[in-house]
Amino acid sequence: MTGFLDTPPETAAVAERFWMAVTGMGLSPRRGHFVTLVPEKGDAYLRLQVVGEEPARAHLDLHVDDPFRSAAELVALGAVEVFAEPGLVVMRSPSGIAFCLVAWEYERELTLPRRWDGPQSSLVDQLCLDVPAAFYARELVFWSQVTGWERRSSSLPEFTFLQPPARMPVRLLVQRTGGAVAGVHVDLACDDVDAEVARHVALGASVVRRVPEDWTTLRDPAGREYCVTARSPFK
Repeated sequence: MTGFLDTPPETAAVAERFWMAVTGMGLSPRRGHFVTLVPEKGDAYLRLQVVGEEPARAHLDLHVDDPFRSAAELVALGAVEVFAEPGLVVMRSPSGIAFCLVAWEYERELTLPRRWDGPQSSLVDQLCLDVPAAFYARELVFWSQVTGWERRSSSLPEFTFLQPPARMPVRLLVQRTGGAVAGVHVDLACDDVDAEVARHVALGASVVRRVPEDWTTLRDPAGREYCVTARSPFK
């Protein structure tokens, strides 16, 4: 699974600089409309893509053996096929979450958390599926069937984790929201939320809301919301 940060052209350059600084990763050579954030060690799993429309947002790619065969299977589960070309099928989940099926790439090594000044470490480690309440139960069933991953309850009733059988670069969280539009956002794990938030703000982010001792929601310079969480980056 790969995470994509989709950004309109007007703010793409500043978004690339921001996410390079936030993650401590470099940029790959540009391939068409996207670049890959490349860690010092481990497999890449986060990309930035220039898109033609606002707002800045995120989506996920699922790596599969055969995108066209998988697309047919997912349509039977309730997904909608939007677009297809060799090696790529763009789809939407029952609640409208955009995702892509791409040809599988073998992954060998997990990226380690990046250590900053002092004891502070952080890592982008989660994609959160933001689902309106009316679609939440259906969306949980859909993503459980798509991934085959076990559901794990959170201490908060609006969150459900989908637990992969082995550690992967990013995991999935399904969140029930009070909004009307489904989407995806990125979460970072860190040792110290306040210190990590201060680092992001110094790099150009702004604070949207704080949930003490759990997470802080921020907005990057392109206007995309994401979260810094108190989850350990080493688990």
